[in-house]
Amino acid sequence: MTKLLSDILYKCPVRQVIGNTELAVEAIHFDSRKLHQDSVFFAVKGSLYDGHLFINKAIDAGAIAVVCEKIPEEQHEHITYVRVENTAYSLALAAANYYDHPSKGLKLVGVTGTNGKTTIATLLHSLFTENGFPCGLLSTIENKIGNKKIKATHTTPDPLAINALLAEMVKNGCSHAFMEVSSHAIDQFRVLGLHFAGGIFTNLTHDHLDYHGTFQAYRDVKKNFFDWLDADAFALINLDDKNGRFMVQNTRASVFTYSLRSEADYRAKVLENSFEGLLLLLNGNEISTRLAGYFNASNLLAIYGTAHQLGLPEIDLLKGISLLKSATGRFEIVYHSSGITGIIDYAHTPDALLNVLKTIDDVRTHNEQLITVAGAGGDRDVTKRPEMARIGASFSDRLLLTSDNPRSEAPGKIIEDMRKGVEPQNYNRVLAISDRKEAIRTAVALSAKGDIILVAGKGHEKYQEINGVKYPFDDMEVLKDALNQRLV
Repeated sequence: MTKLLSDILYKCPVRQVIGNTELAVEAIHFDSRKLHQDSVFFAVKGSLYDGHLFINKAIDAGAIAVVCEKIPEEQHEHITYVRVENTAYSLALAAANYYDHPSKGLKLVGVTGTNGKTTIATLLHSLFTENGFPCGLLSTIENKIGNKKIKATHTTPDPLAINALLAEMVKNGCSHAFMEVSSHAIDQFRVLGLHFAGGIFTNLTHDHLDYHGTFQAYRDVKKNFFDWLDADAFALINLDDKNGRFMVQNTRASVFTYSLRSEADYRAKVLENSFEGLLLLLNGNEISTRLAGYFNASNLLAIYGTAHQLGLPEIDLLKGISLLKSATGRFEIVYHSSGITGIIDYAHTPDALLNVLKTIDDVRTHNEQLITVAGAGGDRDVTKRPEMARIGASFSDRLLLTSDNPRSEAPGKIIEDMRKGVEPQNYNRVLAISDRKEAIRTAVALSAKGDIILVAGKGHEKYQEINGVKYPFDDMEVLKDALNQRLV
């Protein structure tokens, strides 16, 4: 697709130009390894690499224009140099310009918050698809264009990938799209320049402090998403989180609220809660659902409110919600013939783990054992490790601390960090087994008929990352295999 550089840079805050901007550009790139002839290279300063160091390599690969924050002292003849204040900011605007603003051709809804993003985005996609709307999805688990599945590498892709996917959705006749919006994506301007029909705030708890530094910085970044919404959009916030009102203090969007505990535009009361699902009083309507737990009641409220704002008729909305199934790896239950119940969940933050364990605690008889297998990711926020272990030990009869994605860290070191949070009265409940497969097998070996095993932390992931290598690993497969071995 050919575009003039001047059109690609429309509304970008340009500070200086050396050369001609009336150039025909064939592609945009911020990775010099992907460049080809007649491309424009955006020299983005990332957390690991500074694109300015690769400007000459980009020119050698065929770049005819460079967008940067600092123009090189040594310049190449016939190359256009454009200086901007922030290259990542300009890249997002340029990506939307290059792909002709595909987000304007869809009703695009963004979901942000610490927990619940994947469930809400995925189930909104399912709800609208089942009601006859061709839809797109951008999520942690997978990206979808209609029924076509595309592997996801990030919770929120880079701005070029986002706009390319949205353009493909428009081309394929999609009317709606639902996407997770991570704090990293907001901070790095990946969703800048997109036109959202609405934004959802779920909750804000302890996560990503390795990146943001402080909880306040993490909160403020999330707020930027709502600051960027247009006046014709809606902002749907969870009043059960104290940060909900803060998110929309400066938004131009129309604000709507949902709550399980207080007066709101969308309200629900949990009438029954079991492993089989919830019975809810949802805005005055009694409805049975296949999702369990108060955290899912909150997720369903967000889904209900969003669908209502998007104009889905009430009868279709209620029927659709009653048929929704959990997203992959989100409180996914296995009823095994051995009489043991297994649960796989992505919970990898203290609050998410607490929500899952509270849900199990609410519906269990307490005549059985609850055995939890949990770890924490390496090279990530270390401060949440002891808190996760404290919560796990408090609610479980046995807690097996193990590796999650240790990445470049030693699993033993991560486990020791977690152990520090276990309170003295719970020491005898805790075992440490670094090998995740062995930990799951041990949990099964320790269990008896009627017991519950929770395997937390990885959910939908089909790999384990160790020292930069991703090895095949599926919690669900390992758990089922271990349970089946009991019957041999």
